[in-house]
Amino acid sequence: MDISQFRREYIRGGISRTEMDADPIIQFTQWFEQAQKTTISDPTAMVLATVDSHGQPSQRTVLLKYYDKKGFVFFTNFDSRKAAQIKENDKVSLLFVWLELERQVMINGVACKISTAESAKYFMTRPKDSQLAAWVSSQSHKLSSRQILLQKFQEMKKKIGEGKVPLPSFWGGFRVEPVEIEFWQGRTSRLHDRFFYSRASDMGSWSMERLAP
Repeated sequence: MDISQFRREYIRGGISRTEMDADPIIQFTQWFEQAQKTTISDPTAMVLATVDSHGQPSQRTVLLKYYDKKGFVFFTNFDSRKAAQIKENDKVSLLFVWLELERQVMINGVACKISTAESAKYFMTRPKDSQLAAWVSSQSHKLSSRQILLQKFQEMKKKIGEGKVPLPSFWGGFRVEPVEIEFWQGRTSRLHDRFFYSRASDMGSWSMERLAP
């Protein structure tokens, strides 16, 4: 199927250096808050890219649960494919795509597990069924049928009853500590705006430069 003629112009406007905050985390917050005010169904959705021991990259969408100057946090099963690949190579990339705003934010960094206490704090805020699901899903492993998954879920639900669901030892969060952050704004004629932040080797200050589209 030839779709080479499928195109549109990006017309929402551009960004200048003077509009960009010197701190990319502050700049991300400004864009994230603007994304929340649009019709975007889930502005927290981000594509996580990892690489296995053979150099084969994998991508999947995960949800950002919180962030600060230390990094961007998501949660997963530690026996999942993504977690196994992070164990082999902790360098990862995140991508937020906010098409309604004609914007993208790319974050390259290093992923590391957060503390058990931090994971437990978030786990206790999840709906109970989501907590139970974390226990019964052997994420990324082969499953012979959905019925088996549902059966395990009902068994766990009956076992826990009205009690609290404990944090699984194989489940928790990763924090992506950023070393590079790029902000992309679509412009007409494909002359897009791109501002690239890189962190100093001491993981302190940030430098910013404009990139060609």
